[in-house]
Amino acid sequence: MSQAEVMTGMVLKAMPIGDYDKRITILTKERGKITAFARGARRPNSQLLAATNPFSFGEFELFEGKSSYTVTKASISNYFRELTEDLDATYMGFYFLEFADFYCQENNDEREMLKLLYQSFRALASEAYNNELVRVIFELKALTINGEGPTMYNCMHCKSRDNLHTFAIRRGGMFCDKCKDSVQGFQIMDGTKYAMQYIVSSEIGKLFSFTVSDEVLAELVSTIRQFVGHYVHHKFNSEAFL
Repeated sequence: MSQAEVMTGMVLKAMPIGDYDKRITILTKERGKITAFARGARRPNSQLLAATNPFSFGEFELFEGKSSYTVTKASISNYFRELTEDLDATYMGFYFLEFADFYCQENNDEREMLKLLYQSFRALASEAYNNELVRVIFELKALTINGEGPTMYNCMHCKSRDNLHTFAIRRGGMFCDKCKDSVQGFQIMDGTKYAMQYIVSSEIGKLFSFTVSDEVLAELVSTIRQFVGHYVHHKFNSEAFL
């Protein structure tokens, strides 16, 4: 019989199985994304009832089977219940979970994505941050973690680091004033460029430490929405609610 393993992670999604069980997807620090069964987790007196809901972050004791795991215990350090008090934050949170579920893989190092989810939920739960700003930070950083982030610090054609004002979606980065006519792109404000540079290059723990003007936020939202639409070939169900 296999020994129990304790993994740190967050529940990405849960679905009912049979009369009382759940099948959950957990993004773990140790094994990436895994599937686990929680026996009796839907019983009213089950210790796993709340621990196996989406957003739950903590330690999970699991036994490994041939194709999945079985959850036996859980010690949850954060349920992110604040998100359920704000409908917009709830939908945004489910979108982040679905985004992570799409990108993350089993037996892959997904620690950065796990950190990003956790910090993004903390920002969503705080009144200090605009939810749309939290969303563009999450999306751009998630794509960067997965190797699909834009080139923001030099011209993609001549490699110059000066006079970068044009962003080209299809080419995936910035172009200088001398090379801008060679691509289909659009000019972005310096504030938008600086914000995107900060997001792609900063440590996750420092991501949510800036604010932008309404004008810059509007351009950030438009730019990142186009970028995500071009590079993420997937329709997220939760996006309809946003």
